[in-house]
Amino acid sequence: MPAPRNSDDGLPPIPAKRYFTIGEVSELCGVKPHVLRYWEQEFPQLSPVKRRGNRRYYQRHDVTLIRRIRSLLYEEGFTIGGARQKLSGGGEAAPGNGSVPRDVVHQVRIELEAVLNILKQ
Repeated sequence: MPAPRNSDDGLPPIPAKRYFTIGEVSELCGVKPHVLRYWEQEFPQLSPVKRRGNRRYYQRHDVTLIRRIRSLLYEEGFTIGGARQKLSGGGEAAPGNGSVPRDVVHQVRIELEAVLNILKQ
């Protein structure tokens, strides 16, 4: 029977365990294992415990961090660099790296088109 899902983010709740395998984290966060291994290279904050044979064991804080990274990349539209900057406490990421909301870009475009029309007259 599948685990009940959270209504807010569509992901299952994190069980009360100390360590999680990469397969478990993959299911809990909705990303494939190869993506998790890639994110380990890109985000220094993400460093699971490695034991026998280089097997990864993630802790609860790792799972919540992965969910935050997933949200930044897939839902908020950040690039890897923008998400890394946001997580490292670099404040607002610079425009052009996925941090500008679409509605702001749309509004600026409308205003620029209006200025262009005025200049054409």
